[in-house]
Amino acid sequence: MRHLLLSCALLLAALPLGAASAATIEVRVTNVGATGTLRVAVCDRERYLKACPYSASVAPQAGQTTVTLKDIPPGTWAVLAYQDENENKQLDRNFIGIPTENYGFSRDAVGRFGPPEFEEAAIEVRDGTTVAPIALH
Repeated sequence: MRHLLLSCALLLAALPLGAASAATIEVRVTNVGATGTLRVAVCDRERYLKACPYSASVAPQAGQTTVTLKDIPPGTWAVLAYQDENENKQLDRNFIGIPTENYGFSRDAVGRFGPPEFEEAAIEVRDGTTVAPIALH
């Protein structure tokens, strides 16, 4: 019995340690125009609306464009998208701070006086593929 336990312990020690699981987020963006660049970002609570750790940019297709982000750790994330019509890599705003380019958040979250809170846009991402629909406004 002792040899069996020792053999099992050695076998487990030889296995690669916890290959980190990773998920895929398929962002389905609607109300998309055909100009500029569609930019998508995936943020955790700490970096929400600041420096999101995952992002992707694609040429938009009028109507709906799907953006796939891979190797996202499972957890709670907020997804945001905007159509960068002039391709300056930022969401343009008018003189009082209201966005002048179309944008949207996961769970169709909308803020009252500014962007929505993280909790309003947060989705649970698990192993496999999570679909995050976003309608641009």
